[in-house]
Amino acid sequence: MRNRTLSKIGTQLLRLRHDSSQSSQNRAAPADYGLDHRQVAEFVAGTLDAESEAALAHQVARLLPFQWTWPNRVAEEMSQIMDHVGDQRELMAWLDRHPGSPRLVARLYVFMGLLDRYSAVPAVVTAMREYRERTPYPPGLEPYLVPATDDDTLASIAFKVEKLLGEEWTREAVELTLATAAWLQQIAPRARELTPEVGDLNELTGQARQDIRAAAADI
Repeated sequence: MRNRTLSKIGTQLLRLRHDSSQSSQNRAAPADYGLDHRQVAEFVAGTLDAESEAALAHQVARLLPFQWTWPNRVAEEMSQIMDHVGDQRELMAWLDRHPGSPRLVARLYVFMGLLDRYSAVPAVVTAMREYRERTPYPPGLEPYLVPATDDDTLASIAFKVEKLLGEEWTREAVELTLATAAWLQQIAPRARELTPEVGDLNELTGQARQDIRAAAADI
């Protein structure tokens, strides 16, 4: 994961997400999802061995899409893990150090953070709207976009990526993310014409696209 990409997103990556009809509060983790209490205690104490830490990272990655409905015990232990690593961005950096599902989930959440950052930026919304006047549905996005383009368009895609992760449709989450990144790279030059301050949109989405593709190849 690129440090520059991580530095450009907000600190609240685990946020309440929604689309036009649902929110993150409408889903709950399967009963067999949870955290190993011993591993959590040893991790925050700094005594957990590498193999067990990798196992804990997988547990954490599986739980992230359900953060709004965690049982109290899980929420308390996740808070301990978060305090130990630093903040939500540092949590993603920790997950990224563990190949497989933890790394992929971390990179998908970083991309969701980029979507949250740019979703309501007027130049980006205008560039997306102009694109859709020519091509109503960018390649790979027709099942996920409503006809209107507004401040919630990218945020609603982030919600759908997280929802797919929660349903263990990982391949579909990756495909949606890559299609969205490709679209943003296409509209980035126009957004930059409108507002030079978004000139890093193309670079950041391109880097995230490469990182996600590389992580997905290891699954």
